[in-house]
Parts: sequence; structure tokens; C-alpha cells
Amino acid sequence: MSLHSVTTDQPEKRSTLSPSQSPHSDSERAINTGGRVERIKRKITTRHGWLGDYDYVWLCMPSLPWRRGGRRTKTGPPFYALDSELPLVLAAASGLQHALAMLAGLITPPIIFASALNLDSELSAYMISASLIGCGILSLVQMSRLHLFGGYYLGTGLISVVGTSFATLSTANAIFNAMYADGTCPSTTAADGTVTRGPCPDAYGKVLGTSLICAFLEIFMSFIPARALKRIFPPMVTGTVIVMIGASLIGSSGMPNWGGGSSCMSRPTSGFFQLCPNISAPRPLLWGSPEFIGLGFLSFVSIILTELFGSPFLKNISIIVGLAVGCIVAGAVGYIDGSSIKTAPAITFLWVHTFKIGVYPPAILPMLAVYVSLAMEAIGDVTASAEVSRVAVVGEEFDSRIQGGVLSDGIGGFLSALFTVTPLSIFAQNNGVIAITRCANRTAGRFCCLFLILFGILGKISGVFLAIPNPVLGGVTTFLFATVATSGIRVLSYNRFTRRDRFVLAAAMSFGVGDLLVPTIFTHLFDGVKHPNKGLQGLFDSITIVLSTPFLVSGLVALVLNLILPQDDMDDDDDDVVEVVDDVEAHPHSKEKAAV
Repeated sequence: MSLHSVTTDQPEKRSTLSPSQSPHSDSERAINTGGRVERIKRKITTRHGWLGDYDYVWLCMPSLPWRRGGRRTKTGPPFYALDSELPLVLAAASGLQHALAMLAGLITPPIIFASALNLDSELSAYMISASLIGCGILSLVQMSRLHLFGGYYLGTGLISVVGTSFATLSTANAIFNAMYADGTCPSTTAADGTVTRGPCPDAYGKVLGTSLICAFLEIFMSFIPARALKRIFPPMVTGTVIVMIGASLIGSSGMPNWGGGSSCMSRPTSGFFQLCPNISAPRPLLWGSPEFIGLGFLSFVSIILTELFGSPFLKNISIIVGLAVGCIVAGAVGYIDGSSIKTAPAITFLWVHTFKIGVYPPAILPMLAVYVSLAMEAIGDVTASAEVSRVAVVGEEFDSRIQGGVLSDGIGGFLSALFTVTPLSIFAQNNGVIAITRCANRTAGRFCCLFLILFGILGKISGVFLAIPNPVLGGVTTFLFATVATSGIRVLSYNRFTRRDRFVLAAAMSFGVGDLLVPTIFTHLFDGVKHPNKGLQGLFDSITIVLSTPFLVSGLVALVLNLILPQDDMDDDDDDVVEVVDDVEAHPHSKEKAAV
């Protein structure tokens, strides 16, 4: 990330008042109120207030990749800063782009949670609606930047939208597996050894309750100076965590859904999941059938074609385009079950359905680690949002934005549990929308929140999302999770990759990639302990969940090694040694010439 692309010195204009002047006099208040009313009137009654000077043709014009090398005749649209005057149409259009850009990321976790716990379509649709409404409300808080006391704030003051964390998704899957294994959730075993999981809404309630109490860790972390947090969690640690989150989700969710669904991935010879998505589906097939692979590939290719030929507007919502194309084809050939749309209510809101809140002791330790990773994500995402919004990325103001973002993340985790939504984190993909549209104005962000809340309230929309066939969802989410891993690689690129850096990364990846390839390696770690009491067994289960979750164990190794390995002078000379060796290999006869 380049620091030269932003302004670090932003002095504010200050007026000097004489002792007799009052900054809050009645006349000034009347003038301010009158001016505010006049601005609002001008905005809603004039063409400039509605449309402004923005180039809407550019926003909707398809791109021709083979003409990119030609001479450009038009410049891009103007840049709209955080609090500049924004035309109403542009505010709504940019807000809609932000909402659609993050939509796939918001609906994916609740769909996967519901599928993992075998919940009915009515409850699953509610979870999608609750996620959309909760993210809309808490995104408004994250954008607010409310001054609390001293130098502390709530929110970033940027277009920092929040969504259901993929880190929670990865960890919750391990927690659900533990709950089914220890009998907390019901399951049946067929004669051929196939295990069928029963519905377990209480497991979701226990994840919410555990998340609620663990959120206080991130709230506490927000009061640690931002510079100290960045020293504890440098790019080496945060990048490793983000890479492993994306990679693990591709393997545990993206590709299994692409093949037809995780429930039928083992190809059982009997039972409800003998075919994918189940034997009662309109056109069930075996997992990995060419029809499923082709359907997911169509969605994947649609994303690529949108990036090649789409307008800036479509490029911002390429994930939604992939879902739409896949669903149109799937519906035409009969793969879509419309029952979820019929059963979904027309209007819904939070707490229409509730879950029995509880605490699952083995999940406490992993969930604490999740909140640490959410704080790490927040630091990186706030930095990226500040850079693309053209505000300072160094100094006290920037540090206060990080502090406010981490605090809002922690409070959001607490409130989201009360909203029946799993922990939230700042979504980084919306920075791409800001970069393309050149609109960093918070008014656009507020429109985005309104659209998200509206999508959640309209219950039929959740029913439509729930009807998306698994292969279509898999093809799209595989790409989505790969972008998460790519973001982690970008964060890792900020390192110099000295010998020390390579050593830390190699050690962390040893555990993380090992977990990905052999996910059951730590499952039997404590089998030799005979008759442990309930508390000890809970501790064993917690350790097993942490060790079996790739991003948790790799992040832990990277964190510890980064703290204990010294920064010595040899690191500075490491790259120079490599350059000398390369020069000798490139010019093998240079020594002979020198000798002559």
C-alpha cells in the first residue's frame, strides 16, 4: 500500500473569535438552520441537486478490452470526498452498488450455517433476512464516528460497511462438528455407516451466546493504542490469517457446494442424501455430476466475462451477475425448487424467529481467537478504506479511526448476537466500489444501509436467495473465497520477506496447510486420556477445535514466532546476499575477465 497517494497533512480552517463573540449565539444558530434548510431545498428542487456533474454514461458503458490501448478522449468522473455535496441520484446509485457488491458475502454464511444444521427453509430464510437487516443497522454505526470521551470514538467515519465474518463461518463449522460428535446435536448412523445429521437450531443459539460474551475481548482491544496493535499484529500475522480463511472456505464450502452440496459429498448408497441436494429435489443427481459442474462453471465464467466486458456498475456487482446467470439457466432446466419462495413471508424483521441462547464451553477459546482475528481484519480494512477515500493513513486522526473501527466491531459482535446474527466484520470488497465510482461520500454509504435493511425486510427476497442451487452458489462462492485468500496474499506482500519473515511464514503455513490437507490429524489428540471430567473434556475440545481450524492454528503460530524471534541485523543484509549470488550466476565469466 502506497502512502504517497493520500494526503497526510490536512490542516483545518479555524476562525478567530473575539472574547465578546459567542460561537453558539442565537443569531448564528438561526443562520446555520436557515442555511441548512436552503441547501436541502436546493438539492431537491434543482437538476444539479438531483444529478450533479457526474458522468452516468461512463458508469453504465460496457468496456471493450481490445480497445484499452487506444487514446482516451474522456476523463473519469470527479471524486466525491467523505462529506462533499453529493447528488441524490448518484448517492442512491452508489449506495445500490455497495449493497449489491456485498450481498453475496452477506447471504452466504447464513445459508451455509442453515445447511450445516439442517434447518428448515422458513428458519433459513429468516437467518438471511436477519443478516441483511443487522448488517444494515450496524454499518450505520460503523460509518458514524461518534465522539465518546477523550480521544476515543465509535466508528470509522468512512464507508466501512460490515457483514457476517467468514472467520466465524470457518470456526462455526468446527464447533458444529464437535456438537454433533459429543451428542449435543442429534444424528443417526445408517447400516452402511452413513451419518445423517438432524436439525439442531440450539447449536446456532449456543454459537450466538458464546459470541456474545467473547465480544468483550475485541471491545477491550479497541482501547489499546493502535500503534501497539499494529506491532502485535503486523502484515505477516494478519496476511497469514486471511489467506488461510479463504483457502479453508474454498475446501470446506465452495468446492463441495459446486459439486452438489456438502451433505451428499460422500456419495452415500442410501438415505435422504443419497443424491444431491437430496432425493426430494426436482432433479437430484450424484455429487460431482457433470451437470452440476457445468452449472457452477457457467456462473464462474459469467463473473470473468463481466470483468472483461461489463460497465463499471456491472463490474462492481459481478458476483450478483454470476448468481443471476446461473439461476436463470438452472431454472430453465428445472434445477430450482421454489418452495422456499412460497413459504417465505412477504414482510419480516428481527426476532420473528428466535434461538435459545446458551454458551458452549468448548467454543469459548476458539471464539476468542475469532475476535482477535476480527480486530486484525479491521485494522487492515480501515487502512485500505482510508487510502481509497483519500484521507490520512498516518497520524492521530487515522489512529482514532482504527480505534473506532475496532470498538464498533466489538460492540457490533455483541449486538449482532442479540439480532440473531453471528459476529460481523468490516467488508473490504466495498473499497473496490469506491475506487471505481470515485465516490467515498458517506451519504452513499447510508443509502447502502437503507437498501440492505430493505432487502432484509422483504422476506420473499430471502426466499429467492435460499432457492439458489448449490452448484451455482458453489461456483460463485469459490471465486468469492478465493478473493479473500488473494487479499491475504496482498497483505503478505507488504513484508520485505527477509529470512526471518520467510521462517515465520513457513512455520505458520506448516500447520495451516497441513490442517487443510489432513483435517482429522488432531481429532484423536486426547483419546489417550481416560475418563476426563466435564471441565477437562471441555478444555480438550476447545484445544482440538483451535488446532483443527487452519486459520486459527496458523495465526497463533505466526503471532508467537513474530513476538519471540528477534529482529537482527542479518535480516537487513539477506536480500543483498541473494542479489550478489544472482549476479554471479547471470555473468559466469565475470570473474575470469577480472582476473585477466
